[in-house]
Amino acid sequence: MLNFPPKRIICLTEETTETLYALGEEDRIVGISGFTVRPKIARKTKPKVSTYLDANIPLIKKLQPDIVFAWSDLQAGICEKLIKEGIPVLCFNHRTIEGIFSMIQTIGALLQIYEKTDKYCIELRTKLQEYKEIGDSFKTKPKVYFEEWYDPLISGISWVSEIIELCGGDDIYKENRNFPDAKRRIISDNTEVVIKNPDIILASWCGKAFKKEKVLLREHWNSITAVKEEQLFELHSSIILQPGPAAITEGANQISKILQDWHSRKNNKNS
Repeated sequence: MLNFPPKRIICLTEETTETLYALGEEDRIVGISGFTVRPKIARKTKPKVSTYLDANIPLIKKLQPDIVFAWSDLQAGICEKLIKEGIPVLCFNHRTIEGIFSMIQTIGALLQIYEKTDKYCIELRTKLQEYKEIGDSFKTKPKVYFEEWYDPLISGISWVSEIIELCGGDDIYKENRNFPDAKRRIISDNTEVVIKNPDIILASWCGKAFKKEKVLLREHWNSITAVKEEQLFELHSSIILQPGPAAITEGANQISKILQDWHSRKNNKNS
């Protein structure tokens, strides 16, 4: 039976861990994902009970959580095993900016810390509004290509596409944002990107370091404006590919700065 509000929580992905720390409720966390890097103190002090697709079920049972937080269909197998062991599971499945806020508000409601949660969400929305106002001031919106994986090429998931456009960019694969799974965001023909000719290329290779030389070796990619003008940038997956606070804070901040610099360069070139 779920103790309410829960006092012992296990987080199988990083974004719920970061959210609990941001809300000052880290003492409730009794287990985290081994892939957690934010905040650093969590990795140093909390037991690691899972990877992304696998979990130590005996250890989780031993930690006696009141509830386990998971994310997406990719962790459905873990959730099934935990449910069969009688462990309550809340599996989030959000992929948009508003979904991130919904996740935060759901956690706040579950813990009955409404005031702290509302305050935190206001802070995050205020920061997003600042980036939006900067983006709205751009006379020209740069065409942006976001690459989530390189073999095959995979375009950005919904919240990434939304952040790019909120910050003043034009996501050249915005039509793919409606697909929750990576499979339907595969770009089967590399020359598509050449034809779309982005001004900026952002890459976050899902936990693997970005290799610029791999991009330069692609046929005809040296004709892309972003490549010719050296507008290729890596965003660490821990700040942009997890559907939580980091994407709204550091992820949006980095994208906004890249777009601002591009706009400044364009204005200086035209003046």
